[in-house]
Amino acid sequence: MRKVQVGDVVSIHCVGRLASGEVFEDTSQGEPFVFEVGSPEIIPGLSEAVLGMTEGEEREVVIPKEKAFGDRDENLVRSIPRDAINLDVEPLPGMMLNLIVDTPQGEMTFPAMVMNVTEEEIILDLNPPLAGEDLYFTIKLVKILNESEEDIIL
Repeated sequence: MRKVQVGDVVSIHCVGRLASGEVFEDTSQGEPFVFEVGSPEIIPGLSEAVLGMTEGEEREVVIPKEKAFGDRDENLVRSIPRDAINLDVEPLPGMMLNLIVDTPQGEMTFPAMVMNVTEEEIILDLNPPLAGEDLYFTIKLVKILNESEEDIIL
């Protein structure tokens, strides 16, 4: 059977957990996750985890934070004036926001967690939510897809 290589488009079912056992991702009851192996849009550890797998194979892997979302960076916790962003809802601690920012590369979206809210400011954490965490995955390779197939949905 053919084994997964860099550049292949694959579909997987996965369950992702933190060291505490908390599940942060579970595709087992829904659509499989489809991605290109080696794409910069996928954490390196996930691409590495599926390399060499064959269709139907299951694997348990630990992806260290260095190959996932990296360490938390306290410089990414920022205070912004409350009137600097326009929200449709009242910001509350724990709320996730998608900030749209104009950059030299064009408009980009950044997830941000509201850490605290005062009358004058909002404290935002711009770290990826899983930064600083080792990730524990159970992965099942559903299919290696060819680019000519119609069922690729990226």
